[in-house]
Amino acid sequence: MAIDYMKRALSLAELALGHASPNPSVGAVIVNDGDVVGEGYTQPPGSAHAEIMALQQAGESARGSTMYVTLEPCCHYGRTPPCTGSIIAAGVEEVYMAMLDPDSRVLGMGKEELEKAGIKVYLGDYEKEARELNEAYIKHVATELPFVTAKFAMSLDGKIATRTGDSRWISGEESRRRAHWMRYATDAIVVGINTILVDDPRLTQRVGKDGGQLEKQPLRVIVDSKGRIPLTAQVFRVPGETLIAVASPLDEEKKSAFAERGIEVVELPPEDGLVNLDELLKELGKRDIINLLVEGGGSLLGSFFDGGLVDKVMVFIAPVLIGGGEAVSPICGEGASKISEAAHLSRVKVQRLGDDVLVEGYVG
Repeated sequence: MAIDYMKRALSLAELALGHASPNPSVGAVIVNDGDVVGEGYTQPPGSAHAEIMALQQAGESARGSTMYVTLEPCCHYGRTPPCTGSIIAAGVEEVYMAMLDPDSRVLGMGKEELEKAGIKVYLGDYEKEARELNEAYIKHVATELPFVTAKFAMSLDGKIATRTGDSRWISGEESRRRAHWMRYATDAIVVGINTILVDDPRLTQRVGKDGGQLEKQPLRVIVDSKGRIPLTAQVFRVPGETLIAVASPLDEEKKSAFAERGIEVVELPPEDGLVNLDELLKELGKRDIINLLVEGGGSLLGSFFDGGLVDKVMVFIAPVLIGGGEAVSPICGEGASKISEAAHLSRVKVQRLGDDVLVEGYVG
């Protein structure tokens, strides 16, 4: 049975999710005489790219080899030297790449440089999968904005909490593990102030074998127009950084209290007295946040959907029925006035997680 080397490269690229950002997550496999002689995936910014990791492992065996890589090798100096030069110098004879790099500093030029050096280049194998893997990178390169995923867990009748506000736990253990992996793979999590005041969550990712908190944590962004978050909130007492987004101007006394605790506050232009989410996304984009996970609550999710700011939806549906006219719904806001105006999902996937179901799809 033949080995699908590009599929292997994609699996390696997945290992880079969570630490490669704002660089793309890339995997590379080097094959010589039917043997895999080198493998690698993108290391943290400033460290080796996937191609370099694979070349280092291959050593002299890279001469006369074939490389399978999920993204066009870079051909410019950034935090590291260009990968194309190393590939040429190593004597690689063929390169299969899944897709071109949309970065204007690379786009097609890496492929061209390899071809000019006499390397045979093949493009497009598993391109769809490669693009999905780096959908956040692709959007950020094109718009300088983060890729926004709305994520929530709800009951079969569309509730995220009972009429008393109780919500632990709607989803099962397997779903919660997946949710923590999603946190690990993202750059930032955003929630509204009501979620903090009602639930006082930690907003950490815990994907270690023992379920403990890991050192690498996403940025926690709290949308808190009036700066109401208490300094005793759990988000200030766990590993990782927290950013408070307020609608300027913030009361000087509150601002000083945050500053004394070393808590960063970003003042954004208000929109109807609330934080302008368009401006928030621009600010996060400037900070090289390319992945953003919006976890609630209903008012914040509603505002993101009303503003047309959501790219992807991931919903965990549990087989429980909560009922109650006052029970909490996952998405509030203005919403659609007609079904034809509702946000429709495309490329929908459905997966079973224990007794729960995970539905994911793209908006528009």
